[in-house]
Amino acid sequence: MKRILLVRTDRVGDVVFITPMIREIRKAFPDAFIATLTQPHTKNIMLNNPYLDAMITDDLRKETFWNVVKEIRKYNFTHGLLMMPTERAAYQMFWAGIKKRIGVGHKLYEVITFMQSVSRNNYTPLRHEADYCMDLARKIGVKTNNINLEIFLTDQEKIEAKNILSNLNISENDFKIAIHSGSLKSAPNWSEKKYLELIKKILEKFSNLNLKIILTSKEMSKEFKEEVIKLAPEKIVDISNSVDDLRDFIKIIDQFDIFIGPSTGPMHISDALGKSTIVIHCHRAMSCTIHQGIINQNSINLEVTNENCKKYCSADQNTCGIENALATEEVVESIKTIINRKIVYPKETK
Repeated sequence: MKRILLVRTDRVGDVVFITPMIREIRKAFPDAFIATLTQPHTKNIMLNNPYLDAMITDDLRKETFWNVVKEIRKYNFTHGLLMMPTERAAYQMFWAGIKKRIGVGHKLYEVITFMQSVSRNNYTPLRHEADYCMDLARKIGVKTNNINLEIFLTDQEKIEAKNILSNLNISENDFKIAIHSGSLKSAPNWSEKKYLELIKKILEKFSNLNLKIILTSKEMSKEFKEEVIKLAPEKIVDISNSVDDLRDFIKIIDQFDIFIGPSTGPMHISDALGKSTIVIHCHRAMSCTIHQGIINQNSINLEVTNENCKKYCSADQNTCGIENALATEEVVESIKTIINRKIVYPKETK
């Protein structure tokens, strides 16, 4: 029987990208034992996953290396899949005695620990990050092209989320458009000035809706929050400091009608929940729709055109001109498109 450890100890969005692997490995090997190794806070992404048997965590800020090695060793894993080159995790799998270890590329620590490898072929042709992750599952015999992301919530968690929002004066009857204006510099993004412009247009264009605009990013400046709230105090709700636990944030995202922001972890959580998500992308390979786009059919990816990339971005694409290359009107039009879909298709389309 295969005993498989999936390792992804980086950011939230990257961990969401391995959720298709869990499902597809379970389908290919129904009797396998499947576990994940993540950071403690990203473990929340895996809770209630019916395809998963165990979750191991490693707090990278602490001296937990050998404790994690001992924990991994307890499970007698036959396979370890390391989705991104991570020296610490590579050595943990080696010292834990996992015989078949598969990583990406040919880093020195992978070579000296005799790790097998899959190649990303310099990202040619470019594919979605979830599909690159799936290559490691394919290496052990999984055959699939299904990379739909998944996060599982219980009925009780959905009730809890409604209660959290109710305490923030957001009701079930409100049409909830959430704006996540931060990116922690992990993706090209607009300025707060541009997000303010967007929110003004949303309030103007959708004044007929029983609308609540929800601010979610902890990176917001005090000045930005104050300016936004001044626009319509009865319609703007700042929850950025109301939710500290990632699982609570996941539950709340599930309640949004539309979620808008740059290509960051919260957007990929929204994707995995099947929610209507509007994401702004730059044109360069590592941030574009092909590699980081929202997959679910309820959503819209907005990407800087090749023409605008040449016009507003640096020639080497190291400096992104997304501020001027994507217009707020494009987001407004996408909101209209999603609302029209919701009129035709009920909200419960998952």
